[in-house]
Amino acid sequence: MEAIKTTAVFQSVDPSLRAYFKKHSIPDIYEALLCGLLAMRPDDPLRFLEEKLKEVMEKGLYSILWDTCIDPDLSLTLKAISDTYLHTLLGLDDDQLMTEDLCDKAWDFYSINLKRMCFDAWIEYCTMRKISREIFQRKMAFAKHFYEQKLLKLKLQQWSNWVNFRHEQTKTAARRLGNVFDCSLQMIVLKAWRKQTGFTKKAKKYTEQIVEESEDFLSVDYHAEKREKREKHEKQEKQEKEKSHSLRHSHEEHIPVPHVKGKDHMAKLPERAVAQIFHYLTIIDLARCAQVSRNWKAMTQMGSVWSNINFSAVKDKIKDNIAGNILLKWHTNVLNLNLRGCATLYWFTFKNIAHCKNLQDLNVTECQGLNDELIRLVTDSCPAILYLNLSHTDITNGTLRLLSRGCPNLQYLSLAYCRKFTDNGLLYLGSGRGCHKLIYLDISGCLQITVEGFKNIADSCSSIKHLIINEMPTLSDRCIQALAEKCHQIESVEFNDSPHVSDAAFKALAKCKLVKMKIQGSNRITDLTFKLISNSWPHMKHICVADCQKITDLSLKMIAPLPDIVILNLSDCIRVTDGGLKAFTDGASGSHIRELSLANCSYISDSSITKIAQRCHNLIYLNLRYCQSVTDAGIDALTQISSLAYINISGINVTDQALDALGRLWKIKELIISECRLLTDSGMKRFCLDLRRLDHVDLSYNQQLTNNALKHLAFNCHRITILSVTGCPKVTDTGIQFVAAECPFLHYLDISGCMCITDRALKCLWKGCHQLRILKMLYCPNITRQAVSKFAPRLQKYEYNDEEPPEWFGYDAKDDAPTQKKPKKTSAKHRTKYRVQYTFHGFPFNRKKCGFQYPPTVEPPQHTGNHICLIALSTKN
Repeated sequence: MEAIKTTAVFQSVDPSLRAYFKKHSIPDIYEALLCGLLAMRPDDPLRFLEEKLKEVMEKGLYSILWDTCIDPDLSLTLKAISDTYLHTLLGLDDDQLMTEDLCDKAWDFYSINLKRMCFDAWIEYCTMRKISREIFQRKMAFAKHFYEQKLLKLKLQQWSNWVNFRHEQTKTAARRLGNVFDCSLQMIVLKAWRKQTGFTKKAKKYTEQIVEESEDFLSVDYHAEKREKREKHEKQEKQEKEKSHSLRHSHEEHIPVPHVKGKDHMAKLPERAVAQIFHYLTIIDLARCAQVSRNWKAMTQMGSVWSNINFSAVKDKIKDNIAGNILLKWHTNVLNLNLRGCATLYWFTFKNIAHCKNLQDLNVTECQGLNDELIRLVTDSCPAILYLNLSHTDITNGTLRLLSRGCPNLQYLSLAYCRKFTDNGLLYLGSGRGCHKLIYLDISGCLQITVEGFKNIADSCSSIKHLIINEMPTLSDRCIQALAEKCHQIESVEFNDSPHVSDAAFKALAKCKLVKMKIQGSNRITDLTFKLISNSWPHMKHICVADCQKITDLSLKMIAPLPDIVILNLSDCIRVTDGGLKAFTDGASGSHIRELSLANCSYISDSSITKIAQRCHNLIYLNLRYCQSVTDAGIDALTQISSLAYINISGINVTDQALDALGRLWKIKELIISECRLLTDSGMKRFCLDLRRLDHVDLSYNQQLTNNALKHLAFNCHRITILSVTGCPKVTDTGIQFVAAECPFLHYLDISGCMCITDRALKCLWKGCHQLRILKMLYCPNITRQAVSKFAPRLQKYEYNDEEPPEWFGYDAKDDAPTQKKPKKTSAKHRTKYRVQYTFHGFPFNRKKCGFQYPPTVEPPQHTGNHICLIALSTKN
């Protein structure tokens, strides 16, 4: 209060005095001296003041501060509210003066504003409530109207179906009545015509007889001639009757019935069904069908039949001019065109492809003559292309530039194993109109792409959802990081055979919404990736980490809470044990998992299999290859999974008891039991009793199985299409005879290493298996080349040599090897060399040995998740 009074006094003084104070800095001097006395507390205050005044006079008034008279070591750090506190006391600082009146006014202003703000908020809340009620009422009214309209539409549809049904019944009845009337009328006309014809014939004969008798009446031998003519006439009539009778029977038995309208069942099918049937035929087959009849020719000329043209099926026979003419004729109907491996198609074909304005899917894989000029013909005239496969071609940056200009709607692009384009070519995808709608990209095997190339992909195609990068040893974490900076919509990735990809790559993809990931053969993937899956991708459905040997049980425990996993591949993850698998099956996805692969997981035992059987009720595919700790008890527990249809237990020491248990799974379609050395013919007998759906069986390298096993299999499972008995030396011609007689749908057979099989088996297959397309006869010394060459034209693919089985077949010369004559040694130029080639999605790839006790052998198609992986053995002369 005293300070306020002092301030009021100084405010009321003469303004010239206040100006004097400010001009000579009297408050500053006063403040500095008082602060110095308070802080320093000298023994002689007067002398101290005298010294400090002299210093002020020497330095000048402009250098005066509040701590000028204080020793720097004792200087206090104080916050200045105004220039000096004395300015406020003396009333010289009008701007910062605080009085009671001002405080009251400030409080009143604050209170009023606060009340106004609360009232406005309350008004807004009431308004929003009112608006929300109105919106809700409108929605309810719309929902009611929608429900009434839907109900009315349903009733109207039912009434319309009933009316159409009645119309169809009326038409059918009218048509049947018309047919009956036509048949009756034809019978009446035919009977009348036959009666009239017989009467006319008799009258003619009678007239001729009267004329002859009148002419010969006067002859001497009249009676003799008359009797002779009568006998001759009777003999002729008898011969004509026998001849007509024999001709009628021979006509009915041997001469085909001419085409009558309504007898061709194909003509009665709807156009859509006919087109669907003819889509499975090749160009040559369609040409043959057109020669059957006029109806069939008309059916082959339907436009919907030519919407999907596959020249790849006849790539060895089709020529450039024929393909071009076909495309020119049906250019308005062509939607899908497959030229895979057609090395004989050149400029004329691609010129006519340019006329196919509605073309959406084009596959030119392995077209050796493909270049930028041919691609220009397509891109300039076919803007509707959605799918384009350029894999295994010699395209350059020019093709990628053409795609950005002429294919703005392109969504699926495959550049796999195209080695002649560079990083700059990928930048062209975003230039011009660009391929900004691209959602699928396959750059497998493109080793020339660097980190800069992946940056260009991210700049050009930021909306990619599906990324395939297989067989790319140069792929690193930096490449994925560069791509993931701008591509945040990726849903599925595949990094197979990319050993340098680590956890950092998947960490870079954390912002994406992955639902599928596949990586094989990388030792840099650890449990951290599964932690990232659990935290960042809660809707993950497909996980494949085959041959990633640093994966442990901790990974499975991390993904256990995820609810949507349906496919899990842990093949060759040798550190996975029962604990991790039990934790996963107890999780949210345990009851939803459909495909599970545990090949070569040697620590998996019967307890895990039992847990799988208890929890995984929707499991369809199970791979336990080389899980050495699994026994008959574990296989017996699998009978609880009624949905199980595909199972692989190769290399497991199970007995006939396991086969007896699997025989109770009536839905099973595929069984692979190769290298199960304890199985016998009696086990196969019990296994095959009730399996009617079985169509794929692999019995390879079971040296104890004999012809009886094939007998029981053939007599009970007639739907078998794929059969492998590789390395079964006790199988002879008799076993193949059983298969040929009882399995008419067989189209794949592998008898490699069956040394007792001779040419007789091929004769049985020729007679019984008319659908056989692939036959492998490696190391069959008792099959001659003449028999193979005679059977080969019926097959699409065959492999044969007559050499002795190699040592890794495991034949014991004393026990297992059959007695036979040694074949003659072939010369070096007639010998055939073999190499193993694995294919993935139609593309070859190299694979390390993972869990094989022997080198990779010829195997039929094996189910591996969402695709079929063929392991084919090709020949090289």
